[in-house]
Amino acid sequence: MIKGIIFDKDGTLFDFNATWGTWARGMLEAETGGDAALFADLAAALGYDPQGNRFEPGSIVIASTVGEVADVILQVLPGKDREALLARMNAASSQVGQIEAVPLSSYFSDLRGLGLRLGIATNDAEAPARRHLERAGVMDHLDFVAGYDSGYGGKPAPGQLLAFCAQTGLGAGQCVMVGDSTHDLHAGQAAGMRTIGVLTGPAPQAELAPFADIVLPTIAEIPDWLKTENLL
Repeated sequence: MIKGIIFDKDGTLFDFNATWGTWARGMLEAETGGDAALFADLAAALGYDPQGNRFEPGSIVIASTVGEVADVILQVLPGKDREALLARMNAASSQVGQIEAVPLSSYFSDLRGLGLRLGIATNDAEAPARRHLERAGVMDHLDFVAGYDSGYGGKPAPGQLLAFCAQTGLGAGQCVMVGDSTHDLHAGQAAGMRTIGVLTGPAPQAELAPFADIVLPTIAEIPDWLKTENLL
């Protein structure tokens, strides 16, 4: 039986391109100082489509930590200070208006009503992640929140997920990991959890399916799937 669910954040709870596409354009323009050639180079390095204001399915931004994204930016813009860049990225991202994949407050309340323990494992930094979750009104429903900088490592390693198990007292076999990227699903498999892929990020079903027990359109379908599989 499933007793706990741990979710990725961006692309899972929040629609990835609807949330980050336009914001990213402004960030790239600011970091390149209006230099069109540098902007084009940085967009290409990050897998960003400036015509559509969206990230390509293979973009490093989809599943990587903020630090890893910063390192790619520094390959294009080597004169920048890494810590200052990270501070700007975290400060700016914490203010982004998140587009919820489903109405999250009522969704998490319903999951709690099913007796489930709930957590978040994100490759975002913990502080902005908490601000996003607070604005969505779901923090009171969560047993665990970890970012890549929380001391457990980042995905695809399983450290965050194993910490969720330690925090809740659940075994990995009693938990499911939900995410929109292969990093999420690999982390779930490495932890020994069931895995659910969702299509609210850039990755297509064909990319997620080999590593997921099921791929669903959004997180909304998870309770019905768990009931159908007799996992609740």
